[in-house]
Amino acid sequence: MHHRNRDRLTRISVFGLGRVGLVTAACFAKKGFQVVGIDTDRERLQLIHDLQSPFYEPKLDAYLRETVRKGNLRTTDKPEDISRTGLVYIAVGTPSSENGAIDLSQVRTAATMIGRSMRNCGRFQTVVIKSTVTPGTARQVIKPILQQESDKSAGRGFGLVSNPEFLREGNAIRDTEHPDRIVIGSEHPAIISILETFYKKFHGARLPPVIRTTHENAELIKYANNAYLATKVSFINTISCIAERIGNADVSTVTKAIATDARSRESHLSAGLGYGGPCLPKDLRAFIQTSRGLGYEPGLLKAVSDVNQRQPDKALGFARRALRSIRDSRVAVLGLAFKPGTDEMREAVSISIIKRLLLKGAKVIAYDPVANKAAKKIFGDQIDYATDPRQCIKDADLAIIVTEWDVLKTLTPPEFFSLMRTPIVFDGRRIFDRTDMRTAGVDFSAVGLGPQSETF
Repeated sequence: MHHRNRDRLTRISVFGLGRVGLVTAACFAKKGFQVVGIDTDRERLQLIHDLQSPFYEPKLDAYLRETVRKGNLRTTDKPEDISRTGLVYIAVGTPSSENGAIDLSQVRTAATMIGRSMRNCGRFQTVVIKSTVTPGTARQVIKPILQQESDKSAGRGFGLVSNPEFLREGNAIRDTEHPDRIVIGSEHPAIISILETFYKKFHGARLPPVIRTTHENAELIKYANNAYLATKVSFINTISCIAERIGNADVSTVTKAIATDARSRESHLSAGLGYGGPCLPKDLRAFIQTSRGLGYEPGLLKAVSDVNQRQPDKALGFARRALRSIRDSRVAVLGLAFKPGTDEMREAVSISIIKRLLLKGAKVIAYDPVANKAAKKIFGDQIDYATDPRQCIKDADLAIIVTEWDVLKTLTPPEFFSLMRTPIVFDGRRIFDRTDMRTAGVDFSAVGLGPQSETF
């Protein structure tokens, strides 16, 4: 096995410049490594060349400006440019197919292009699978393609490792630079050592725990991790549904109490209108389909998904109860992104809520500090877009808070009362206090709040 590439770990290529790939590439380049990013989307490449991120991620624009100007990060649509790099990351998308199973078409294409590039490459290269793929993909899908296209054997002619990401949108740069752990899977321990050596260079003295394991375990860890987080969200939303039926109950107090238990952590124990985004829904669907393919019906995971799909109904149910008629009512939707800190709207709860409001004949005005542009690609001129939260709620009959952006917390209960035509608010993220809102004259309700007794 040729390991002369240990001194070539300063040259890296990243195939796929979506959220994971571009953040990964920018962080490596920021640390002084020479990085080439490959993507087939010419518009995306031009934006990066012009020092602009194609999506919103805190600090990423600054990282791109520094690394592209220095020449540490360059982008191309020519896969053959990976031939001069020692580490080749696959970071392309793995969306859901119609039945929820994983769509590996982009991974297959990337593996084919990388394999062809490696055929005439004289140096030993290690292919790092960063994309989220179901257990068995590295060994059964990617490895055969690379071997066939390169005419080299895994382990001797090239390295292959599974190295899943655990990035949170809005915190992706921090999570890349300071991860909780690094998972590296391969059938060849020496290949694992190559990637571990690189991460020692990248992290220095702050190297997190490294889990060395098989391809299959690395792939399973990623899905199990996301399924666990999705389960926590649906668990607390189930508790919030129960709390709403109990006098003087409040799921926020319950959450704080659970979180004080040493066996629990408060992360993802925040009741709301459901989880969304590019990872949890897609990965849970793929995990369910993978399990079924193995002959096991994962009832718990299916229940987690079902709870999540029902959660947005709360906002519509409140609208039906609070308004004489949804038709022609002006409804303000505060927050569009699936969570704060990102402009990502894939599977965002706001989409489901807005679509249902439109079907009921409502006039919708929406506000998000960074996701308005993404929303326009989905809704076009079907809805109005506000440039600030006060403009959004002005003359509204109902306000629905969907995403807990800090800027929304600057709104005060008296502002809701004075600016809205009828001050009715449904807080889907538990930003505001019921007593403060009702004191100001606002008809207020929130996820996980039980009916309030006058004697309490």
